[in-house]
Amino acid sequence: MFEKVLIANRGEIALRIIRTCRDIGVRTVAVYSTPDADARFVKAADESVHIGPGAPSRSYLNIPNIIGAALRTGADAVHPGYGFLSEDPYFAEICADAGVTFIGPPPDVMENVGDKATARRLMTEAGLPLLPGTTEPVDSADSAEQIAREIGYPVIIKAAAGGGGRGITVVHRPDDLRDAYARTRAGAQAVFKNSAVYIERYLTRTRHIEIQVLCDDFGGAIHLGERDCSVQRRHQKLVEESPGPDISPELRERLGAAAVAGARAVGYRGAGTVEFLLETDPAAAGTFWFMEMNARIQVEHPVTELVTGVDIVNEQLRVASGAPLSVKQEDVVVRGHAIECRINAEDPDRDFAPTPGLLENYRVPGGPWVRVDTDYVPGSRVSPYYDSMIGKLIVWGPDRATALDRAQRALAEFDVKGPGVHTTIPLHQQILSHPEFNRTGVTTDFLERNFSL
Repeated sequence: MFEKVLIANRGEIALRIIRTCRDIGVRTVAVYSTPDADARFVKAADESVHIGPGAPSRSYLNIPNIIGAALRTGADAVHPGYGFLSEDPYFAEICADAGVTFIGPPPDVMENVGDKATARRLMTEAGLPLLPGTTEPVDSADSAEQIAREIGYPVIIKAAAGGGGRGITVVHRPDDLRDAYARTRAGAQAVFKNSAVYIERYLTRTRHIEIQVLCDDFGGAIHLGERDCSVQRRHQKLVEESPGPDISPELRERLGAAAVAGARAVGYRGAGTVEFLLETDPAAAGTFWFMEMNARIQVEHPVTELVTGVDIVNEQLRVASGAPLSVKQEDVVVRGHAIECRINAEDPDRDFAPTPGLLENYRVPGGPWVRVDTDYVPGSRVSPYYDSMIGKLIVWGPDRATALDRAQRALAEFDVKGPGVHTTIPLHQQILSHPEFNRTGVTTDFLERNFSL
């Protein structure tokens, strides 16, 4: 096992990684920007290094400063968390060149699954079902129009290097295709420095189901069941739960087997997530389609941890250090039900506009089977530089109904106040009390159909 791990991230995920490292006796190094100097994760680490001002490009995306911090402190590994540099193969290569282990998949694997068009091609070769569309980037508006005519509208244009719900445009009418193609390419170039896009059929009523996989270098490849991530706004997740409502054991096994087959096919190592779209039309019951693979730990990993008892960060550390997974597929048993609500400093009534500011009050819920992953305390300031998520509420219950009740109780216990600060807590309360959400698994258009947002 490693002696010292540098966490190339911030906030709740940095604190989450530090805690597992402490549990297993591994020392930690936090890197931090100027606005994060007094953050909890900085104080929780054994050592800390200032790496730049608030702008991510000058701190958490500043590779020379991060590598310099690792070498200066003697860290033998770097954990990238999620976001920032977590899926950057160039960063992983530089870590290797510096003699520091990158806790994640090999750079070539990361590059293959990170390019969504390449991932689609590799997964179809592995036998995973794909929606009609392209497995290579679409290089002109004329080609885009021809492809859309062939597969039928609506279509979705996606940035090949996209992620986190960005770089996506849905097109319902042929007249809108050329403009949407140009806008998506331009946006992809600006955000991801890669203008490549691909096109696939867009399903208007579907469920978003993802499978957590773990792989090692000894032939071990397992899945930890599914998460339902269908409650979304602008393709970004708000509520996640495991197991998925109305997912039969037979369908769970098929989804898991497909995810493991895909991970094996690309030579995956570490923790990753294979995402699927699940048909809701009764005539196509049980049909699912590969969407993408994320080569990192997910924001919503805690729901899987609560229902399986597997510490996913610990497994990442084990695999990266050269050890096999500590669990086999037959060891994985899903018990009860877990739900996660992302608590964002956003105003849903103003198109989810971020509301940074000082948290004069910040009290989080507690009690049996309630977990809150957060780095904030009273007096913390929500920075405009970073993601607006201030915490994750995760609850467990022996069944879904109990978990929903517990989540509502916990949401009511939050006390978050500050000048100009709004949160998604009231919206979460409405979502969890909605009859459709309580009754069954919802589709990805649930929010737009039921809420005026």
